[in-house]
Amino acid sequence: MSSATCVVAGLALCCFAALASAQGTYPNKTIRMIVPFPAGGPTDIVARTVAQKMTDSMGQPVVIDNRGGSGGNIGTEIVARATPDGYTLLMAIVGHVINPYLYSRVPYDPVKDFVPITKTAAATIMLSAHPSLQVKSLKELITAAKARPRQITIGSPGSGTPHHLAAELFKNMAGIDLIHVPYKGAAPAIADLLGGQVNLAIVSLPAAYPHAKAGKIVALGVTSPTRSAVAPEVPTFAEAGLGGYDLENWYGLLAPAGTPRAVIDKLNRETVRSLQLADVKERLNGQGFEIRTSTPEEFAAYIKTELVKWSKIVKASGAKVD
Repeated sequence: MSSATCVVAGLALCCFAALASAQGTYPNKTIRMIVPFPAGGPTDIVARTVAQKMTDSMGQPVVIDNRGGSGGNIGTEIVARATPDGYTLLMAIVGHVINPYLYSRVPYDPVKDFVPITKTAAATIMLSAHPSLQVKSLKELITAAKARPRQITIGSPGSGTPHHLAAELFKNMAGIDLIHVPYKGAAPAIADLLGGQVNLAIVSLPAAYPHAKAGKIVALGVTSPTRSAVAPEVPTFAEAGLGGYDLENWYGLLAPAGTPRAVIDKLNRETVRSLQLADVKERLNGQGFEIRTSTPEEFAAYIKTELVKWSKIVKASGAKVD
């Protein structure tokens, strides 16, 4: 063996030994969990809740790094390009599988550039009506919309959001034509619904449900496959006759592609354990989230299924961000 070959082999062995040592003591320094949205939003709430418990159990800080912008693409790209050593993680949302179809280009591959760790939570979307519309169920709304095509307005948190796309799927499956009114967030959409400026609003359940409980708006249905534990009296879209309707705002933890399996397994165990704690369940459930956990393989399969689902929904809606 030549001296050059020996040097290369020696370096490779050293790198392998260092990686093996790092895996054996993982984590031995601060873990950065990137949230690709501003602080205070639902993704941030889920991430901070999980990060605190992981910090307690893993003996190293898990810090949140909010990197908002471009619908989540900026923060997501940072993780895609990070060293795959388990010290940079991504709290992804359903936009992870929507953005590749909304944007003409995204700076990462949603499958190839990441290793799934586990799903963490989900929040259903709720469709609500102003009392003046005089409908109390999705079936009544569909009947009214067919009788009054393009006369009923529906507000959403913005064009291209999961909520907007959920409305488009509803329109397609029900065979109705509603006028979409995009807002800059759920709060203004709900404000205009309360004021009667729009007939309907489709936003996350936590944003709308308190007003429905107060009797100010009418909760018509949730988009998840099962009723929400937070609002068990509100039926699903599927129950209203739209069989197969199944959309959720989901959240999940990802790592850069190439992260060692031993590290992924440990992160999965710690995250799942954290989400099963009573105080975590109480906090997240109280804000409208449902706990969702999985194996890395289950999450990987789910992401691929979601990519197929949302590609069809985006195409049918015609929505584009750029």
